[in-house]
Amino acid sequence: MDMRMILGFVAITGVCAVQASVSEFVDIKSRVPSIETEIRYFGEDNFVGKRIDGYLAPKCLLSQAAARGVMKAQQTLSEFGLGLKVFDCYRPQPAVDHFVRWAKVLDDKKNKAKFYPDVPKSELFERGYIAARSGHSRGSTLDVTLVDLNTKQELNMGSEWDYFSPVSWPSYQGISASQRANRMLLAHVMRQSGFIGLSEEWWHFTLANEPHKDQYFSFPVQ
Repeated sequence: MDMRMILGFVAITGVCAVQASVSEFVDIKSRVPSIETEIRYFGEDNFVGKRIDGYLAPKCLLSQAAARGVMKAQQTLSEFGLGLKVFDCYRPQPAVDHFVRWAKVLDDKKNKAKFYPDVPKSELFERGYIAARSGHSRGSTLDVTLVDLNTKQELNMGSEWDYFSPVSWPSYQGISASQRANRMLLAHVMRQSGFIGLSEEWWHFTLANEPHKDQYFSFPVQ
C-alpha cells in the first residue's frame, strides 16, 4: 500500500474501502481559483432536503489527476468568457449510505417537486437514480455546469442539476437549440480535457484514466 494512504479499512456493504490521506486529493479552488463552487450536499438544496452525511465543508475535492483535467477545461472555456461551476465532486461513502437510508423512508418527500416530480420515490432504486455505490466516491468524478465568467450566471442547460428525469439525458431533444448547444459545449470541453460523460446526466463527468478505479473512499469532505 502506498505510504500516503492511511492504514485502515472501513467496511462498506461487505466490501473494504481504503481511506486516503489528505495528500491524495486536492481542493479544486486551490488549483483553479476562478472556478465557481456550489456544493449542494453541504446544504439543503438537494433531493434529500438537508445536509448530507460526510460533508463537513462546502469544498470540491478531487484526485490530483482529475484536478489537472478540470484546470485544462477551465482554461479552454476562459477563452470564450466562460467557466465551470461545480455542484459535487468527491462524495464520501457515508453520503451514499445516507441517500440509501433516505430512499427507504417513502413519506419523506421534502424536495420532490423540484428534483423528482415525475418519479415515485419508491422507484428511485429501480430506475437507477439511487444506488449503494457511486463513482463520485472514487475521487475523479464531478457534477458541473457552465457559467459566464463576468456575471457568474449559469448558462441554461435545459434542466436543473440532479433533476431525475429523461429531460436530463444529454441526448434529450425536447429542449431548445441553445440549451442543446450548451450541453454539447460542456460535453465537448470536458471530453477534450480527459473526461467521460454519463448518458443519463448532462452534468456528470468522470476522468477516463481515473487513478482509483477500484477504491471507494470514506473520509469526509472538510
